[in-house]
Amino acid sequence: MSKSKDLFVSGPVAVNLGLESFHRSLLEQGASSVHVDWRPPSPAAGLLTRLDGTAIDAANAEGLRRLVDSRAVLVDIRPAHEVVPGLDEGVILHAGPPVTWDRMSGPQRGAVIGALLYEGLADSPERAEQLAASGGVRFDPCHHHRAVGPMAGVLSRSMWVFVVHNVTFGNDAYCSLNEGLGKVLRFGAYSPDVIERLRFLEKVLAPALAEAVRRSGGINVRNLTAQALQMGDECHNRNVAATTLFLKELVPHLLASDLDKGTIGEVFRFVAGNVHFFLNLSMAACKAASDTILGLRDSTLMSTMARNGTDIGIRVAGLGERWFTAPAGMPKGLFFPGFSQDDANPDLGDSTVSEVAGIGGFAMAGAPAIVQFVGGTPADALRHTREMYEICTGRHKHYKMPVLDFAGTPVGVDIRKVVSTGITPVINTGIAHRNPGVGQVGAGLLHAPFAMFEEAVKAFVEDQNRFEDNRGSPKGD
Repeated sequence: MSKSKDLFVSGPVAVNLGLESFHRSLLEQGASSVHVDWRPPSPAAGLLTRLDGTAIDAANAEGLRRLVDSRAVLVDIRPAHEVVPGLDEGVILHAGPPVTWDRMSGPQRGAVIGALLYEGLADSPERAEQLAASGGVRFDPCHHHRAVGPMAGVLSRSMWVFVVHNVTFGNDAYCSLNEGLGKVLRFGAYSPDVIERLRFLEKVLAPALAEAVRRSGGINVRNLTAQALQMGDECHNRNVAATTLFLKELVPHLLASDLDKGTIGEVFRFVAGNVHFFLNLSMAACKAASDTILGLRDSTLMSTMARNGTDIGIRVAGLGERWFTAPAGMPKGLFFPGFSQDDANPDLGDSTVSEVAGIGGFAMAGAPAIVQFVGGTPADALRHTREMYEICTGRHKHYKMPVLDFAGTPVGVDIRKVVSTGITPVINTGIAHRNPGVGQVGAGLLHAPFAMFEEAVKAFVEDQNRFEDNRGSPKGD
């Protein structure tokens, strides 16, 4: 009876299952509500019983070992045409899964225009558009060339790239240098000041950094990442500590070089003034780790996740180079003054290689200050990391978070767990303006769409059954 009386005193509490928007509406109206994040099971979940779990678990254990044991070292900085395989004349690389000019998003088109102006292949934005639309340029994903590109991800021959070597497994990966925030090429801007900054990177910054890196004998990126994660970074959208640690490694070698003081000062000011500088280096390191599992037979681990502003795509270790795509999602977050959600382009960039390797959105619990940039609360950051444990194979032994009693970050997304739980990878990201030429307008959060994981599971079942049939031991339904 007392509980009944309490109900009339305190009022009822609604329990909401399904769409969270109903829960938020109740709260906005002053009602008490508890949201239960429940989803009906996917039809694809029933296919999981047809998989050889023993073979998959063994392959995923090996995949996890490769991701975690990869030790990325920055060994050089070189012009892209010297080191990136297949970056031939007339080729422009881009972020995300394959896309043609007619389907490219505004910011990706803007970045292509900027790259053509920078390379001297066009003398005006109009001529650049005509060249791109005429088939005079061949487009291909960065991921197909051992490279990754932030946001629009455009990489052309004259741009310099970080050369990261995976000491453990012997493979290399590449990424361009970070220009900073706002009106920059990777967010689709191509005005004269953007091209001038690219020239500075090519003529001054990159050669100077390259000399310092060579003098250093190599910089252990994995160690810098591990330290930064314990200093409040998540090394995707927050790189304050990581950039500082990187600069600390470089300064003695810059000072010991034959570079003049003016050049050293320019380099120091640029890197110190760009707290996102480490991002591109981190991306190359994550690419060097994630490439080690691509093609790993029987593995259901996600080896790639990337967006181009039109589509988002994943690749699965055991299915090799094949992409599974869905429409790119729309991030929700915080916007620069003068911009709003109406200005935003759907999500884009290869920087989700961070989440594939176990950092970025997966490590947000250790970087509560990130919410000041992408939105949400520190409690949300904790919740996102804890949720990612549900879909990952293990915990990273090098990347640890003090706030969770030094637990390793979640790593190794298993598409089986995504389909069975309905939980998809969380992404924290920059937001580009939907029109070419404008640049960055904010930063935010979103989850990867579920549909491409369903399709990947269906394809994996078909592939594994076909493989078993070819070995003469067909599976029953």
